[in-house]
Amino acid sequence: MGGRLCIRHGPLDVEEFEELAAAAPETVRLEYVNGKVVVKAMPDGSHTSIFMWLLRQCMQQRPDLDLAPERGVKAEAYRKGRAITDGFLAPVDHFRGHGNWSDTDGALMAVEITSHDRDTDQRDRIDKPVGYAAAGIPVYLLIDRDSSTVSVYSEPKDGRYLQCSTRRWGATVELPPPVSITLDTEKLKDYAD
Repeated sequence: MGGRLCIRHGPLDVEEFEELAAAAPETVRLEYVNGKVVVKAMPDGSHTSIFMWLLRQCMQQRPDLDLAPERGVKAEAYRKGRAITDGFLAPVDHFRGHGNWSDTDGALMAVEITSHDRDTDQRDRIDKPVGYAAAGIPVYLLIDRDSSTVSVYSEPKDGRYLQCSTRRWGATVELPPPVSITLDTEKLKDYAD
């Protein structure tokens, strides 16, 4: 690109988006969701603390898995979207040799922790469950800071999750197979803001 970026008018295709994302400064995180370029907010301290809480739970119960932070994945039908998950759970070393955007084959769970920005409702609660289900990710875990809830989406079929269970922070939450982790969410109450 030689330091310049030229984008034609009209919708981007996936290759053009990847070129744009690669040219963006490290402080800018771009996603391609439902044919739109979206700037993903940088996580604040509570967001990071929630991720670390989840990471510890996963490591203790499933040391055979890696919960990779901020992982770029090929989402949506036919892998036409590009999302940066807050966490992506897969077998140890699953991501070795992957570029910036991993295929979802072999992945067990995508994780999103809501941010306090104007796009979080559409992005994390509507677009991403559809995109992750369409990509065949078995479980989508949404930790919702606005409602102090944890939602577990499972059984993807035809671009939708057939099952969704939502529990308040403080409840015990069972992540279904193939994840098979039990979350004690009492600690999440410490991160309410």
